[in-house]
Amino acid sequence: MLDLVKLAKQMQGMGQQLTQESQAARQRLALAQELLTQVQAEQAQWVAQLQQWRDRLEFVAAEPVEPLTTRQPIAPAPEAHSLIATDGSQIAPSHHEIAYCYLLNTGRVALHYGQTRYPLLDSLPEIFYKPEDLYISRQWGITTEDWMGHRRTVAEAEALADLGTDLAHSITTGNRKDAPPTLAMVDGSLIYWFLDRMPGPAVERILPPILAAWERLRLAGIPLVSYLSAPRSGEAANFLRLKTCTQLTPDCKTHCVGQADSAPCNRLKPLRDTALWSAMLSVGERGALWRSNARILDDYGRHRVYFCYLHVGPEVARVELPEWVAGDAAQLDRALSLVLSQVQKGYGYPIALAEAHNQAVVRGSDRARFFSLLEREMVKAGLRHIGTSYKEARKRNSIA
Repeated sequence: MLDLVKLAKQMQGMGQQLTQESQAARQRLALAQELLTQVQAEQAQWVAQLQQWRDRLEFVAAEPVEPLTTRQPIAPAPEAHSLIATDGSQIAPSHHEIAYCYLLNTGRVALHYGQTRYPLLDSLPEIFYKPEDLYISRQWGITTEDWMGHRRTVAEAEALADLGTDLAHSITTGNRKDAPPTLAMVDGSLIYWFLDRMPGPAVERILPPILAAWERLRLAGIPLVSYLSAPRSGEAANFLRLKTCTQLTPDCKTHCVGQADSAPCNRLKPLRDTALWSAMLSVGERGALWRSNARILDDYGRHRVYFCYLHVGPEVARVELPEWVAGDAAQLDRALSLVLSQVQKGYGYPIALAEAHNQAVVRGSDRARFFSLLEREMVKAGLRHIGTSYKEARKRNSIA
């Protein structure tokens, strides 16, 4: 039980601390706006610097592929269109339960506007209990719980591709050109940063199935985007840090060894991209398109991730897309118009993503029914003396 009286005493200094941080954030924003004005006139020069020295930087800086001052209004979405989305949830494995296993539940949503199609809202549960599912990741130093999360990412991508291909096949060849546009949406980043810290054999079990699912969407002619609400990234702002370097070349690994915190370029840290673009964009506008330089993207091939910032009204969101969407101007504009429409329909958050989450979420009552069903099946299989550990039983039934 949380003792709020004791907690209140610890909060007395928070207001002053947050005020100081707010003042520092305003100073960083003013510096970033000044740097943006200077860099935009020399953008080609700084892009060339980034391309030459990005492997020597101690931070990840994205590369602008459009003028930094880009402010493009988003056109209204067509009346007839479709949205597909997936999201996942899980029941984590526990040695205190009646069996050591985990469950993934993938929520699926297909919404059709201005059409006579029925929507799809359901979920696909899958249980993992075999030793190769539970313990294979330990040879790479990855816990079963973390591996479960990575497998969930794969399941979400594959379920989304299944939705897209099924929808594409339902459209007759003769009417395909005139068919309403469809957009595939996911929540969270398409840049799987965690893969950069994983050994190669583990990455080979996670990334290729995801990229194969994206390729199926590409072949079906369905653009893919990810939506990040309240993003914390500073990739675009980091591009401006090149201008603050006092060395002849931005070679961090040579010039700034041992002085990462005191380096001149750290005056912008930890400025978020949204702080800068919130001051630049009006509602319904997007900023410049950026090419992410995260190292793991070198393995993405044609699915390398680009992004832009979109002012959706309540916030400035980050929208990520693979290269084959970013490189097609018509497809990009259509995708962003559908994203903005979804946010408006969802009162601040894409309704397709919210519904996919609602379909995927596993509540406490669902967890209890899952283990009750599992216990019944184990008894039918002839197993004896099954049940939760004494620790788990006592935690569920306090004697106080």
